[in-house]
Formats: sequence, structure tokens, C-alpha cells
Amino acid sequence: MPIAGDLSAITREVEEFVASGGWDQAPQLFALVPTAHLLREQPDLVGQIDPDAALTPVAQEALSEDDLGAALAAIMWPEAVHGCALAQEIVMLPPEAEADLPEEAESLERIAASHPQAREARLVASALRDGTIACVLRLRSADGETDEVIEHKDLAPNLTAALLDTLRD
Repeated sequence: MPIAGDLSAITREVEEFVASGGWDQAPQLFALVPTAHLLREQPDLVGQIDPDAALTPVAQEALSEDDLGAALAAIMWPEAVHGCALAQEIVMLPPEAEADLPEEAESLERIAASHPQAREARLVASALRDGTIACVLRLRSADGETDEVIEHKDLAPNLTAALLDTLRD
């Protein structure tokens, strides 16, 4: 099983892959599969993926944007999947702005997106069956030039907990 540093690198790889497609994308889910297993099962991938990587992210079918929590709750991974990663775009507000937000989800999303201090971001959270987690957050730049990237395992505790739940037997 990979160590935490490996998962951080894989999470950055997933974020960079998703970032290559630009902004305004639907949530994307990836299975994290041992590379050796993947190459045994699909030998045509030789030369296309790094054989030295402990895990390889494998993109899954699109998730419903309506209720991401419900979509994740319905997922159960086969034994060959050692972890998973989810990339999703979010709107971030400074803590002082959160006090003025309503509790209803529909109003919350609309108001947060139109708030003058809102920042768009892409969050990638990853989890392994052993409980290891990693997160990468890319803050969309206002000038379209240089995005800020933040990495810390505790950026999205609710999301990493939901991902871990998909990996439980």
C-alpha cells in the first residue's frame, strides 16, 4: 500500500489532469488502482502509464451534479480499487461572509456564487482504504494567469470521510 507522500503526488496528478481541461467542469471521480494490477489486466496500457507508479488514477463515468453526497453514498468499489479521488469545482467565501448566508442549499449556492468576495476553486480529495487522505485546492485566479495551489490533507474533512465510506467493505 502506498505511503501518504505517494497519495499526495497522485492527488496533484489528478488535479493537473483535470486542470488541463480548463474550468467549468462537472465533478469527476477516479479509481486509484495498483499499477501492476492494471497492467496485468490491460496489457495494452504498457507504454501509456508509468509502470513504476504505485497507483494509477482511472477516470470513472460522470457523477450527477444534483446530489454529490447521494451519488457517493451509492458507490462501492471492487477489491482491486485501493482508493479513490474526486475533483469538483467549488465556491469559497471568507469566514466573515459565511455568517450572512442562509441555511437552504439552493439559496446558499446562488448567494455564495454572486458574493463579491467569492473565489472559484477546484478541490481534489483522495482517500485510500487504509485511511490515508490527501487534498489539493486550486484557487482560480482573477486575471486568468496564475492560479494558487494549496495542499493539505485536512482541507475537506467531510468529503474525505465520504470517500472513505465508499471504500469500506
